[in-house]
Amino acid sequence: MNRELIMVIEQLGREKGIDKEILFEALESALLSASRKSLGPADNVRIHIDRKTGEMRAYARRKVVAEVVDPKLEIGLDEAKALNPAAELDDELELEQERPPQDFGRIAAQTAKQVILQKVRDAEREGIYSEFAGKEGQILRGVVHRIEKRNVILEIGKAEAILPEREQIPGERYNPGDRIRAFVLEVRRSTKGPQITLSRTHPGYLARLFETEIPEIQEGIVVVKATAREAGERAKVAVASTKRDVDPIGACVGLRGTRIQVISRELRGEKIDIIEWSHDPATFVARALSPAKVSSVTIAEDTGEGPASALVIVPDNQLSLAIGKKGQNARLAAKLTGMRIDIKSESEVEAERAAAEEARAALATFAGATPEVVEALEGAGLGSPQAIVEAGREALAALPAVGDRADKIYAAAAEWLASRAEPAGAPEATAADAEATAADAEPPSAGT
Repeated sequence: MNRELIMVIEQLGREKGIDKEILFEALESALLSASRKSLGPADNVRIHIDRKTGEMRAYARRKVVAEVVDPKLEIGLDEAKALNPAAELDDELELEQERPPQDFGRIAAQTAKQVILQKVRDAEREGIYSEFAGKEGQILRGVVHRIEKRNVILEIGKAEAILPEREQIPGERYNPGDRIRAFVLEVRRSTKGPQITLSRTHPGYLARLFETEIPEIQEGIVVVKATAREAGERAKVAVASTKRDVDPIGACVGLRGTRIQVISRELRGEKIDIIEWSHDPATFVARALSPAKVSSVTIAEDTGEGPASALVIVPDNQLSLAIGKKGQNARLAAKLTGMRIDIKSESEVEAERAAAEEARAALATFAGATPEVVEALEGAGLGSPQAIVEAGREALAALPAVGDRADKIYAAAAEWLASRAEPAGAPEATAADAEATAADAEPPSAGT
């Protein structure tokens, strides 16, 4: 019987992929629960199974006392010294029980069975969790098992994983039996076992596909620095080379585009722009707006509040290309660089510059606006009629150089603005629209 027990535990361990020691501990725990059914609910009982012979023994801990009140929990000093001459008062001795564990009743045996099964299930769940917990951020292959409320359930080895609707590429359709690849988004414990969430829209999935399909990235010659996606439509990937003689873009594209086409097909035809990463933020922003040609990029000083911003000036004929359809190119560039991007055309910038010069020149014509006053206004950030009206009379009068001239200067500024007010009606959309779309972009996702 004991030899059979050892064989059963070894076989169960192999089939379930569970360490034999866990099964032995589960059986000991089960027998302990059974002993409480038949021998009483003593908390001082321990059952041990010999790992080699399978022999079971029950032990009970008893406290050494001068006068025994409860024989199940206590032992007299004289009796304790007979067993162990070194025993002292308040020591605890572990004594073998005379009643063998095999004497448990039917209910106790049923309890033992339930405990063993529960322990085995817990060990299986923990094993599966440990196996997949280290795979977060990696790509797994799975087989579509079923579809529940548009969520796809996949079989991946011994576990099941869920591909939620929000993590599916728009337009994709799945059928039971389909084999698909996906990015491990999250692995967490739950009462029903490990919950594995997958994604096919995450930027990290694109980065991992590049690592899988491009040998230079696997070898570390080319590095994916950042990715940005609008799943199923378009993506941008920034790459850099660790060796000067290797073209990172050419390595990713492959001969006649073979490598990038494989990745694009995996993403259901998603268009992928590959750009070369740069340490210089202005250069990186200009490249991120590819295929549009950029005239200049000005990076604003980092104030520590929110993402850094960049003013991009493009030729008039490149404005729509830089912004992209529904602002897509600007949004992806903002995600890739992690910056707020404001795109303007050269003619728009020139018009703004001319308007600013006209407004500044107008200050000199206002009554009481001497050269000293104009200089003071510009120093206070009130170098235009618009700024003066927005600041108000109080702010104007607070300047020592202005003083009692505030009312006259304010009135002249308001009159100048009124004379140049545009006719009522909706203004035409300009490149400034790109700022709003780029500003809503999320931070970039680094590919590793």
